[in-house]
Amino acid sequence: MSEFLKSIEEVNGIINDYVWVKVGLWLLIGTGIIMTFITGFFQIFHLGHWMKKTIGGVFHKSSHNKNDSASVSQFQALCTALAATIGTGNIAGVAAAIMGGGPGAVFWMWVAAFFGMMTNFSENVLGIFFRRKNKNGEWSGGAMYYLKDGLGGKNKPKFFRGIGSALAVLFAVFAALAAFGIGNMGQVNKIAINMNSAFFSKLEIPPLFGVIPVIPLIIGIVLMAVGAVIIIGGVKRIAAVAEKVVPFMAGLYILGALVIIFSHVSLIGTAFLSIFKFAFNTKAVAGGAAGYLIKEAITQGCKRGVFSNEAGLGSSVMVHSNSDVKEPVKQGLWGIFEVFADTFVVCSMTALVVLTSGFIDLETGMFVGGEGISDANLVAKAFGRVFGAPGEWFIAIAILLFAFTTVLGWSHYGSKAVEYLINEKAVLVFRIIFVVFMVVGAVSESSLAWDISDTFNGLMMIPNLIGVLSLAPLVFSITRNYANRKIRGKTDIAPMLSFDPDIQREHEAMVREGAE
Repeated sequence: MSEFLKSIEEVNGIINDYVWVKVGLWLLIGTGIIMTFITGFFQIFHLGHWMKKTIGGVFHKSSHNKNDSASVSQFQALCTALAATIGTGNIAGVAAAIMGGGPGAVFWMWVAAFFGMMTNFSENVLGIFFRRKNKNGEWSGGAMYYLKDGLGGKNKPKFFRGIGSALAVLFAVFAALAAFGIGNMGQVNKIAINMNSAFFSKLEIPPLFGVIPVIPLIIGIVLMAVGAVIIIGGVKRIAAVAEKVVPFMAGLYILGALVIIFSHVSLIGTAFLSIFKFAFNTKAVAGGAAGYLIKEAITQGCKRGVFSNEAGLGSSVMVHSNSDVKEPVKQGLWGIFEVFADTFVVCSMTALVVLTSGFIDLETGMFVGGEGISDANLVAKAFGRVFGAPGEWFIAIAILLFAFTTVLGWSHYGSKAVEYLINEKAVLVFRIIFVVFMVVGAVSESSLAWDISDTFNGLMMIPNLIGVLSLAPLVFSITRNYANRKIRGKTDIAPMLSFDPDIQREHEAMVREGAE
């Protein structure tokens, strides 16, 4: 059995390296750069507009109101997307990036996020433009729909229709599989490890049947029970939970991180300096070693960046498409804010906690922590240095909230993928299987499932980015149309709202009446 698992690990390693290093990262960053130029550096030159319409709109009732019972509000869609993106990647993922690529990896996380803002924006614009209602009256959207109806639209040559349909199916298959890895077992496993370490490490309970750890099993069963109540209830119940939990958990974590950072206030400047210094490894070392370290910094930073904010995966668009918004660009603005909040705020807080903790030598960029410290518990140990045991408890609870809400968000992504591949009736079966696998994740000791899910992330990213790039002219047209109407004040232009003529007419009438 061990030889079989080792073979799988080797094969997965080869695929992962090809998908992420040789193809994925270049495609990811390239798409972000192209969409940034296509939209005229929207994230910079319209900073005030998107901030006003997102974080400013949080305090406006239009962001919280729903115009129909089958949809979710714009704020609920954001919180559900953030629930899926703000997970263990924001804590353990950032620590892993720094340990693997040095402080310079943080710089490349920022680079990936800067361009990822417009990738996520484009995904959401296309998701809203190509969505449609399912038999239950809910909006269904995502990469599979803009691949099939955009890249492979009815007016396209037969070859493109075939390519679009094939890529749509591949994306949905990889998304459904990734939901069990990144969105379920990997997250629950981190919860069980950290909860067991923080609260139950002194308990010596023999494994059940000699192989199943009891405490993780109990944790898994409890999470499964709570998860079942929420997940089986569908997107509206998930969104209702997310809009209450996400702002609380993110705010609490940022507050705790700020306390840690300012307790080492004298190191903040040095920490920032090390980020830029080691981004290009200006330290005089052998050329080959320098090249390797730069490659590791770029790879780890970009890879962990997209793992955290998911820009380019095409995942969060599946919940953004459930929003009651009529203007595609309006939901695109929330996509920009999603990446900003996830990486530039939450991940940056974690990075500064790690870099000012004393576990990283800011002069050499090397990890100097003690025995038993890994990327999984590095942030907890950093909090523990300031708060003692309560600091580690705080991180265990933060990971519980971050990871569990990620499970909730990804259950919806997987549901939408299954709905596309089979039908609406199959979704309930998927959700039941999904919650059962939470127990499997809790008692699992192997990191193989996590590594495989990392590969599925890359595999679903590739068809999605092909779709975004192929539809870049459409994103340009929709964005320019919105900017002319909403920013430049031109009133004689018809809005671009949907590829479907019936939805276009219905939404256009509502927009003109001021319902949007």
